[in-house]
This record gives sequence, structure tokens and C-alpha cells, in this order.
Amino acid sequence: MSITSALVLYVVLWFLTFLIVIPIRLKTQGDVGDIVPGTMAGAPHQHNLKKKALITTLVAAVIWCILAYIIINGVITVRDFDWFNTMGPAE
Repeated sequence: MSITSALVLYVVLWFLTFLIVIPIRLKTQGDVGDIVPGTMAGAPHQHNLKKKALITTLVAAVIWCILAYIIINGVITVRDFDWFNTMGPAE
């Protein structure tokens, strides 16, 4: 795996993990009962994005290490997904 592919894999994992982490323990303005005029009740009361970005970075790093190990050591290859044998015989 080249450096570019490793970075792309990490960035994709980071954003996917971030989208999963954002709603965890989220308190909306409607839940708290303190709705700021001009905003929706579903808007976050406190978003804690810095903490969630740190958690996301750590979780994405762990997932990336696992996937990088699998890719580099060839545990799963592209040929494992060739269900219709379109790639031909292995060299």
C-alpha cells in the first residue's frame, strides 16, 4: 500500500467514524428546554466537537491499523472479491 492510499484510507475512515460519533450523547435544545430564538429545537445544546474529533481520531487510527495489516499482509486480496472469475488465473 502506498502512502497516498494509506492517507486516503485514513481520511475516509476518519470521516465515516466522525459521522457515527457526532450523535453520541448529543443533547438538543429541545431536550434541555433552552431553545434559542431563531433555531430549531433539534439543534445541539452543546456539541463538544473538539472531544468528538479526538475520539474519532483515536478510533479511526485503530480501525486503520487493523485494515492496513489486513491489506499489507494479503489476508484479503482483490481476488477474494472476484466471484465470477473475471480476473483470470493468479500469476
